Amino acid sequence: MTTTQTPQDTPTTPPTPLWALGDYHAVATDLIGPLGHRLVEATGIDGGQRVLDVAAGTGNASVPAARAGADVVASDVTAELLEVGRRSAPDLDIDWRQDDAQALPYDDGSFDAVISCVGAMFAPRHQDAADELVRVLRPGGRVGLISWTPQGFIGQMFATMKPYAPAPPPGAQPPPLWGDEGHVLSLLGDRVTDVEASREHLPVELFRSGAEFRDFFKTVYGPTIAVYRSIADDPARVAELDAALAELGDGPDAREWEYLLLTATRA
Repeated sequence: MTTTQTPQDTPTTPPTPLWALGDYHAVATDLIGPLGHRLVEATGIDGGQRVLDVAAGTGNASVPAARAGADVVASDVTAELLEVGRRSAPDLDIDWRQDDAQALPYDDGSFDAVISCVGAMFAPRHQDAADELVRVLRPGGRVGLISWTPQGFIGQMFATMKPYAPAPPPGAQPPPLWGDEGHVLSLLGDRVTDVEASREHLPVELFRSGAEFRDFFKTVYGPTIAVYRSIADDPARVAELDAALAELGDGPDAREWEYLLLTATRA
């Protein structure tokens, strides 16, 4: 996951990593756990492979890759998430490393497979992240990506929060663009072949109402927490966002979250 400065940070305090806010591990385990397994399966990861999980968070995809017998490096810019992942999987030999997805410290062609499960999509500079994903992958190796689509539930959630959020840094691109097949293919270019892409759905049964969904994300999900912090001194806008997220959570897409699954081979 990528790091930004939250609205409460001041010049006298160190920046708070966005993804260290709340409890992302609760999202990874209670909601999107199946996605890591799906990605590992689709990418064809098994024993003997060296695998890099980019923007790994707390190991949603790293753990099933390691259980499949792969030699896994779990890479993320947020040290707090890596520490949670390390503690939650003490029985697995995963190499947890703090890295920026847009400037990975690995040699060209170092890995047999490079994966990212709703992680690399949050790197602000999409082309830089895509270039790194391909660069560290050996020719003939596989890349596997799962990203929320713009039209799906999480894409709609980000669109709902956008009017209330601080302006993004210059050059930053919207994360859900990674859920558009054409956008991803334009980033990867002719450096990959054997592309397979499909839109799939994650069943979600955790929430009994839109308000329950909203309150969960206000508590555990870094981007949502940061948006609410940015408008904390304006009760009217807080109430507006509360209502908008609850309405979204009661909507037709709330029970099935759409994502793009894309795999390809390094040319």
